[in-house]
Amino acid sequence: MIDIHNITAYQQQTKVFDGFSLHIGAHERMAILGPNGAGKSTLLKLIDRELYPVQQDDSWLKLFGDERVNIWELRSKIGFVSQDLQEDYTPYTSALDVVLSGFFGAIGSHGHLQPTPEQIALAREQMATLGLAGIDTSMFQRLSTGQKRRLLLARALVHRPQALFLDEPANGLDMGAGLALLTLLRRYCSTDHAMIITTHHIDEIIPEIERVVLLDRGRIVADGPKADILTSANLSKLYQTQLRVTEQDGWYRCWHA
Repeated sequence: MIDIHNITAYQQQTKVFDGFSLHIGAHERMAILGPNGAGKSTLLKLIDRELYPVQQDDSWLKLFGDERVNIWELRSKIGFVSQDLQEDYTPYTSALDVVLSGFFGAIGSHGHLQPTPEQIALAREQMATLGLAGIDTSMFQRLSTGQKRRLLLARALVHRPQALFLDEPANGLDMGAGLALLTLLRRYCSTDHAMIITTHHIDEIIPEIERVVLLDRGRIVADGPKADILTSANLSKLYQTQLRVTEQDGWYRCWHA
């Protein structure tokens, strides 16, 4: 699905990646874990083509086997949910328009983008599936953070993408809303879809996640099966503090040792 080889990439004037490589196969469910500033969000922006790596020899970023990607085709294959996306929506966008904008890769509604009756029906169906029925005309600013995040999830899923990418999906949610969102993600994983989550909280890594990558200052410091990577030693080194990691029923927790 994603083949990144020896890339250099900047976020504004800051070099985030230098000689960075990562391969993500089709149908993988993976978490990218690391502290703030590790490069997690920048990595997703590169995949979403919001950012581009520096052009150089022996370097590439291929999505679904191609370096050159049609953005419209990419939008139909990958769904994204992020805090940045949530902040980009104007407060007066209706809930239904938030979801409909996923068909066009747009932020909000635009006069020249007219959804079909079939698209409107699909959007309402997806909203109902995520517990958002009946709020079509509600303004974005009047919704709770949990409702906003579920709307963005509906937006990402409305065109039935092959893969879902989430940048710190439970960030800013209270305990109830966070657990509800993670339950929805587990439901998504019940089908044969890929999912990539970036986070710095291991309790956001749902049991269905199989592979974990530890990222620190633009470098991969560990990569492998979840049980091998989420250890007290690895996380203590990553976060530069003594941590203890435990596992129960596929969920991981950590605290100061």
